[in-house]
Amino acid sequence: MTSLIALNHINQTYKKASGEAGAKVLDDISLTIQQGEIVGLLGRSGCGKSTLLRIISGLIKPSEGEVLYQGAAVHGPAEGIAMVFQSFALFPWLTVLENVELGLEALHVNAAEARKRALQAIDLIGLDGYESAYPKELSGGMRQRVGFARALVVNPNLLLMDEPFSALDVLTAETLRTDLLDLWVEKKLPIKAVLLVTHNIEEAVLMCDRIVILSSNPGRIATELAITLPHPRNRLDAKFRDYVDQIYARMTQKPVPKFAAAPLQQPSLMATALPHVSTNALSGFLEVVSNAPFYGKGDLPHVADELTMEIDELFPVAEMLHALRFAEVAEGDVRLTEAGQQFVTLDTDDRKKLFRKQLIAHVPLAAHIRSRLDEIPSHRAPASRFREELEDHLSEQFADTTLRAVINLGRYAELFAYDEQSEIFSLEDPN
Repeated sequence: MTSLIALNHINQTYKKASGEAGAKVLDDISLTIQQGEIVGLLGRSGCGKSTLLRIISGLIKPSEGEVLYQGAAVHGPAEGIAMVFQSFALFPWLTVLENVELGLEALHVNAAEARKRALQAIDLIGLDGYESAYPKELSGGMRQRVGFARALVVNPNLLLMDEPFSALDVLTAETLRTDLLDLWVEKKLPIKAVLLVTHNIEEAVLMCDRIVILSSNPGRIATELAITLPHPRNRLDAKFRDYVDQIYARMTQKPVPKFAAAPLQQPSLMATALPHVSTNALSGFLEVVSNAPFYGKGDLPHVADELTMEIDELFPVAEMLHALRFAEVAEGDVRLTEAGQQFVTLDTDDRKKLFRKQLIAHVPLAAHIRSRLDEIPSHRAPASRFREELEDHLSEQFADTTLRAVINLGRYAELFAYDEQSEIFSLEDPN
């Protein structure tokens, strides 16, 4: 197979509002995409999937490294690379035909040829008869088909897809995936390779020949997995389920860092981002896993099915419970600890007391905030103080998410109070 795209040691760092260099978003990404394959980029929100996609397309220049398209360096939007976005991104005042033709204007294709190619793309994607319709007249699935037609009309070599099915309902997304795969397998699409960004593990196994799994903070290639199943693929097939289990195991292979009691300034602690999840989600997860059919232990794919959660919802909850020592997560499995089993048996007040105990013992940032509030005579401190400490080790986005996560946990545990308007921590409410 011939390489269409080669990424060589890509790094991406965004600047802070102050102009100073922030934390890395992408770290040393090297990857090739070959002709004839569908490659999936799989990872949690915030791992840099969409950023990497925009670097490949030429919309963003990497801080370091190079992108080669058919052997030539990419310094801007490259002819032969097209993208389909998560949002439909259609112009509401243009018809379906006009929206599709728009992709050819930048290529200076004459009107007659543009009309011919646009009609062919509309027919190929299954929208024949809707050429004169406006976006408001179309369902979500039909609007996304227009997005595909607009990308395909330029006859790209490489099609980039940024979570193109995530805004659709389950049945519509499944139909569109199947139709696209049929066109790909039958070689009716005018493209040589596809790069799909997704956070849906089953979608990746269903569509892709190779899956690249990114870790977070910063985004790195954690592992790659070749999918050798022939198309069409059956989700209930034992080999299909085995691939899903393998991916869950690989995505949870690296254990969540240990939170030992230590000064907050230790880089190993400050460099750990925490997900922002609701305490209701944490409680609900514990209750589901503690009962039948899991009885305190289960593999994450089955738990995800039971809770109808995708990895962007499931992993943050599981990881926060791991951080709080209510559960252990490793190799694609989750097991409730003694504290987790105890939590589900308690009433509301006792749950809060146990939660407060676990929070102080295992989340140093929460203990650090409470300790400082105890020391300060006014028992008040601005959030900016703690945010700046976090930004020494995390990107602005992860620092803010981590602080928000601890605010949420601390309020539930009645460890401290927080005023949103003034952004001030205090001990006004807790005993």
